[in-house]
Amino acid sequence: MILLDTNVVLDVIQRREPHYQASAAVMDRIIRNKITGALSAHAITTVYFIIARHQNRDVAAQAIQWLLKHFTVASVGRPELLRAQALGWPDFEDAVVAAAAESSGCDTILSRNVRDFNGSPIPAVTPEEYLLGLEEK
Repeated sequence: MILLDTNVVLDVIQRREPHYQASAAVMDRIIRNKITGALSAHAITTVYFIIARHQNRDVAAQAIQWLLKHFTVASVGRPELLRAQALGWPDFEDAVVAAAAESSGCDTILSRNVRDFNGSPIPAVTPEEYLLGLEEK
């Protein structure tokens, strides 16, 4: 199972180039049940906030329904927050993502900012790197 960082989801929703193609290709594999994808619980709320602000609440609610249909939600509760604190990273939000990925059994984190996950208990790769790895198998 792979956990998608919020930036990967937003690349697809907002069609952000040059990142859209690779991020969309990964999400396509998730939708077609070729791989299992997860999102942290707080990624869901962030996506809702951004879509509601730039479009409207109805569009945001539809996007969340779609995400919940296709992705597992990696819980963020007390254990994950304590684990994130124990990691001692400068960016607490990234530490929470790593802790959520770890506790939900993910084997990879997909992010455009892999350097933010140095020292992560779960390895982080870009969507492009992930797709290259699939081609090599």
